[in-house]
Amino acid sequence: MNKKFDRFAGVAFLLVGILFLVESQKISDSAYGSSVGPKIFPMWLGIILIALSARLLYETFKYKSEESKKERLQYKKFLIIFVSAVLYAFFLEKIGYVVSTFLFLLIAFQTVERGKMVYSILISAAFSFGVYYMFSELLGGSLPGFPLL
Repeated sequence: MNKKFDRFAGVAFLLVGILFLVESQKISDSAYGSSVGPKIFPMWLGIILIALSARLLYETFKYKSEESKKERLQYKKFLIIFVSAVLYAFFLEKIGYVVSTFLFLLIAFQTVERGKMVYSILISAAFSFGVYYMFSELLGGSLPGFPLL
């Protein structure tokens, strides 16, 4: 990996994690008296993000010195994933969370690494359905459902 990019990403994610942690403390506690309120999830996301970014920063100090070789930037892959992310946000309400997330992940996986279509389909489907089920059913949240035929 690129040492400079990893350090920049580590600092950026560290700041985002701190922001999550600080802002989660501003969320009010549950009205039902439960110890698990609405601020627990974002607070733990912030803590995990801080820990992972600290680990990334630590790892950058262990990198061996790099020779100054230029990596070719992959503009085509970036553009494909960026356009698919914009289309994902646009179609999220229209075709639902599961379908739009499945399509976005499938396009992203195939853009990053061609082939292995069966694995891409299985992982995309498992993630889409799994997150939808966990968030909607177990946590009681709401996501755009399936499209009406």
